[in-house]
Amino acid sequence: MNQVYEKLMKCHESLRGHTQFEPEIAMVLGSGLGSFADKIKVEDVLDYKDIEGFPVSTVAGHKGRFVFGYIGDIKVVIMQGRVHYYEGYEMSDVVLPTRLMKLMGAGTLFLTNAAGSINYGFKAGDFMLIRDHIMNFVPSPLIGPNIDELGCRFPDMAHIYDESCRQVIKDTALAEGIPLKEGIYIQLSGPNFETPSEVRMCRMLGADAAGMSTACEAVAAHHMGMKVCGISCMSNVAADAALQPLTHEEVQETMDKKEKQFTRLITACVRNLAKER
Repeated sequence: MNQVYEKLMKCHESLRGHTQFEPEIAMVLGSGLGSFADKIKVEDVLDYKDIEGFPVSTVAGHKGRFVFGYIGDIKVVIMQGRVHYYEGYEMSDVVLPTRLMKLMGAGTLFLTNAAGSINYGFKAGDFMLIRDHIMNFVPSPLIGPNIDELGCRFPDMAHIYDESCRQVIKDTALAEGIPLKEGIYIQLSGPNFETPSEVRMCRMLGADAAGMSTACEAVAAHHMGMKVCGISCMSNVAADAALQPLTHEEVQETMDKKEKQFTRLITACVRNLAKER
């Protein structure tokens, strides 16, 4: 058996020893956004460390647990903290949680993150609906022998961010009166923030926002047949426009200020996405 698949199945078996919850929608909460999971009707909580072989997040502000529960009557599983490539994990471990949520039963993956703005028209605190991504600066999670049980060898990525889900999110933001940009996310390896020259390179490539996660998770989910959508919150302006050095604390501070608006937007989006299934 493929070692990556074997590890995934062992994690699934271990998880099922703790809970039989079957979610409809899976969510990943980015830096500073984890408190959203505390506001749902919680059915169960499972720390990553209690799942045999599961990679554990080491980043400040990421609690490192699955939260199972309901948004209205919609069954959701929420990753309260994700695993990043820069933490030293293999890419197959970084996307293992995504794959595991699909095995739990989730058909839609809703990704969120804190990102740095590349587009001069964006400012700190703006929300950006992810239309597409660039992931050439980190390894694809599909490198290595294909796991046929999960998906095909050469999956098409032309519509990785589901168009119907994106339309629902745009309509929801409009109805809620919450401004929503739309653009292209670029995943870089991190953990260092980008240099001004790297920011200019990303802008030349067509990116609107940069971060250290999300795209690899989207690829793994799409490979497995999940519907994928995502929202970035601009935590800071681009390095070539910043007036002072960027810190992780600044990122979290910006996200804290947007918490209430983010909670309202995401809650409404999940309710409306469920209607589209």
